[in-house]
Amino acid sequence: MSQEKVLRTLESLGLSQSDAQVYVFLGKRGSQKAIDIAKALRMPKQQLYVVLKNLQSKAIVNATLERPARFSAVPFEKVLDLFVRARIEEAQRIQQGKNEFLSDWQSIAIGETVGQAAKFTVLEGRNYIYSKLRQMIEETKNHLLIISTVPGLIRADQFGLLDAASSHVSKSKIQLRLLTELSEQNVSALKSLLSTGLRSGLSFEGRVPELGLKLFTRIVIRDGEEAVFFITPETDVGEEKKETCLWTNSKPLVNSFSAVFEELWHNSKDVQKKIVELETGKPAPSMNIISDAETAYKKYHGAMHSAEKEIIILTTAEGLISIWKGKSLVMDWTKRGVSVKIMAPITSENLNAAQKLLKSFQVRHVPAGYLGITIVDGQHLFQFKNPPPEEKELRGIMYFENTFYTNDSEYVEKTENMLNSLWKNAQSPSAISLESVIGPPQAKENPLSESTIPKTIKEVNGPILLEDRNHSPEITEKDVLRKIINAKINPVITPSKGVVIQYGSVGQAIIHPPASFNLPDMLIHILHFEKHSTFGAEDAILACLWQETPKGHLFVPAAFVHDNPKASRYWKEVFSGIPFEQSIQMVKKDELQIRIHSNTLFCGWTVPIPLLPPPLSLQPSCILLEGYGHLKTGSFTVANPSGYKTTHEYNGFEAFVTLLHPESKYSGPGTDGFIARDDVSTTYPPRAGNKREKSLR
Repeated sequence: MSQEKVLRTLESLGLSQSDAQVYVFLGKRGSQKAIDIAKALRMPKQQLYVVLKNLQSKAIVNATLERPARFSAVPFEKVLDLFVRARIEEAQRIQQGKNEFLSDWQSIAIGETVGQAAKFTVLEGRNYIYSKLRQMIEETKNHLLIISTVPGLIRADQFGLLDAASSHVSKSKIQLRLLTELSEQNVSALKSLLSTGLRSGLSFEGRVPELGLKLFTRIVIRDGEEAVFFITPETDVGEEKKETCLWTNSKPLVNSFSAVFEELWHNSKDVQKKIVELETGKPAPSMNIISDAETAYKKYHGAMHSAEKEIIILTTAEGLISIWKGKSLVMDWTKRGVSVKIMAPITSENLNAAQKLLKSFQVRHVPAGYLGITIVDGQHLFQFKNPPPEEKELRGIMYFENTFYTNDSEYVEKTENMLNSLWKNAQSPSAISLESVIGPPQAKENPLSESTIPKTIKEVNGPILLEDRNHSPEITEKDVLRKIINAKINPVITPSKGVVIQYGSVGQAIIHPPASFNLPDMLIHILHFEKHSTFGAEDAILACLWQETPKGHLFVPAAFVHDNPKASRYWKEVFSGIPFEQSIQMVKKDELQIRIHSNTLFCGWTVPIPLLPPPLSLQPSCILLEGYGHLKTGSFTVANPSGYKTTHEYNGFEAFVTLLHPESKYSGPGTDGFIARDDVSTTYPPRAGNKREKSLR
């Protein structure tokens, strides 16, 4: 019990559960290697390195300089003194400045423009987050839109938000709409919440997305004026410190989130009807459940072979590969001239299959998370309840156990309309992918050989050149993490005379915007550097546009935006010789936010970004990169016309791309994005030569 009290105390002082466990272990066991800590606590090494980095930044865990490093805990009494001193100093600072704060408050004149600048505010910790949400609820005048999971609603109820909503909504004519997920596992919890809300007088309309679509993220939107959206993965919600969200009053961004809400709302079903379906086991009066996989397979196979006009298929990434493997069926469709539309998440694993299917049929990318659906000639509808489990071998095209089937014309037509709407907004696999532009970051066990590099690799990225992809000796995942954990600030007064080292995360995304955006294809580089980097913490975006040049069409740098004045001189020197160097834009910290949690990277900006050539501009938008697949470790070097060379060493994932633009939501395939979750970038000044580079290694 005493250990539990210590853990709870440490958590109350701001440590996560994992942080507290590692500290207690080191405090009682003494100096330990990382591998021994991971084994003893049964903690994944990736998670452990992040925890150790966090504990070191708080100065409560130390590391030796030897290799492998040994970690030890600062004595518990000193840790308590540190926390107590910090809390006392914070309270004293507020008390000492109280009169000045009040004076400043009184001096603020009330005007139309006060507080109206579009910005981001980061909210961390549930107390801050739910206090802000309560304020938004109480200030609502017309409508409140909410996207939340059931666990999120339960936490909101625990913090009194449902009571606040009941009290406020019952006194006005506010429209409250809720989108949530529903499953057999959480139906009882949701029913309890709904009944509690109704008893307290809360009036709202609730819906559940159809087609098995997952919610975009947890969002609260008030009156179209402000929005709070969570960037913490749902898997982290149990850890108080990791609960993080962003608040913004940027009208274009708020409108973008509202558009996402309305799109989901349009393709959703009343929550009460969905509860009845789950409880009765009957999704619709006109649908049948075929529990036997063999029976369902024969019925499905028969319908596919009898198709005369059109087949629409919504499937998984694995399902797309399975369609290609069913070559006899593919040949049959081709021979009889059947139109086939296939929608699936496009990844590096199924891209080859997608490209081969494109020779005969239409294939487009959709985000992961949809239930598998097939409609044959507008008459037969098959819906597959379960995605193909990895441990089971796929049979034929789909996984057939518990297949839903109907030939009810009204139901089939409604679902077909939904799929056609999804089709219109879906993207076809493009020849201009991240791989074709810069060469994909390769897994360590499958390095990119010189023979496999496209001949145009040094031209396709315009003035910024990919110079080298293979460093010797090869680095490992642990090497990259160790460099970040043991990072020390490397101050550089004159960039042209020193080496700049940045620690953080990097994202890359190819975007093929629809015509409504009025923009060419884009390559976006997203840079997020931590405070122990050479110039301190910094967020930055490099936007390149697909433009015609004397060398053909290339991605040409068109804008660079960053938020650290200390790095301004450095960036101007790095990008000298590129036409856009004079238009490097400095923004405020609250106008550009880049955050990474787990394998998801969020980037958003609240100000327009002017692009070359004018009058092109990138309106306030958000980019979301969602990593998938296996971790890839590697390194590469880029060279600039200025002579500066930057070497990136990274651990990362290929990623799906989502862009929330004022015009609409854009979803890109997993072949168009990459997240370097852990990135160490080292920039060498012009004429540094290999001698300096080698000496630093």
